Amino acid sequence: MSNLIRWEPMREMMTLREAMDRLFDDAFTRPLSLSAVSALPAIDLYQTADEVVLKATLPGLKTEDVQISVTGDVLTLRGEFKQQDAKEEATWHIREQRFGSFERSVLLPTEVQTDKARADFENGILTVTLPKAEAVKPRTISIKAK
Repeated sequence: MSNLIRWEPMREMMTLREAMDRLFDDAFTRPLSLSAVSALPAIDLYQTADEVVLKATLPGLKTEDVQISVTGDVLTLRGEFKQQDAKEEATWHIREQRFGSFERSVLLPTEVQTDKARADFENGILTVTLPKAEAVKPRTISIKAK
């Protein structure tokens, strides 16, 4: 046995309020790649038992174009994507390559030893390795039997 549902065309029409709600939702929840925030580098941040590791994708940059700083529990990446071949007389049809300065700060998940940090840059991937502070590393406690 099937259920019949009466078709009501007015119910399917979007109200002005719903249209405005959708407009604002789309405007403020757009993917990062479509907004001005896309100039920020993509990052991965993870931790192991001994260290916190941040990986940032920085294509086209050189080591001298990037600065890394740690203040308290915040790691900050700063840099600048330089514009190449600015052809003023050309008519641009698509221009998606990013340029300009960026600054990206992330909250570190645990206390780290900044004096033992190291940074490696290979094939456009920056890897920052921060050893965890001794106070926050997991410790094993041996049990003595009596």
